Amino acid sequence: MTLAEVEAAVRALYARLGAGEGALPTFGYSVDGAHPHVEVDARGLHLVTVERGQETERFTTPDLDALLERIAVGAAFGMACTWELRHRVPRRDVRRLIFARQVEILRRVSDAWADGEAERHAAILRTHPFDDLAGERADLTRRLRNAGLDNEAAWAKACARYPLPP
Repeated sequence: MTLAEVEAAVRALYARLGAGEGALPTFGYSVDGAHPHVEVDARGLHLVTVERGQETERFTTPDLDALLERIAVGAAFGMACTWELRHRVPRRDVRRLIFARQVEILRRVSDAWADGEAERHAAILRTHPFDDLAGERADLTRRLRNAGLDNEAAWAKACARYPLPP
């Protein structure tokens, strides 16, 4: 498979997702800044992230569908985050909207991809449950520290008022 063929498939994917061209990975070169790029060589298809001149992530696969899924998950997450900012609900963990929207966006392309991402969300939430009071707890902690309490005491008081999730 050539880089041009992969680029055509990714562009078609972005159109199906409703993603803007500005979010497209680059093809064959990096613009750095943690913006992903795609490479094709004898070892396979690669989705690479470079930040500050250092490679921070490389996903390699021989399978175009696996590469497209990885790209779609990232694009859908970015779209979901942008959407959540415009629809933020006070006193609600932002992941509630982001996770739901990301799965909804992925479902435009593949039920299997959407279901896989929903399973990854469930795994995250098992160890890091939704915390609708995180913002209030952080704000109160900051106010109490500014009023002279040490970090530990401020945090303890904030947690007493806004309990951590179970």
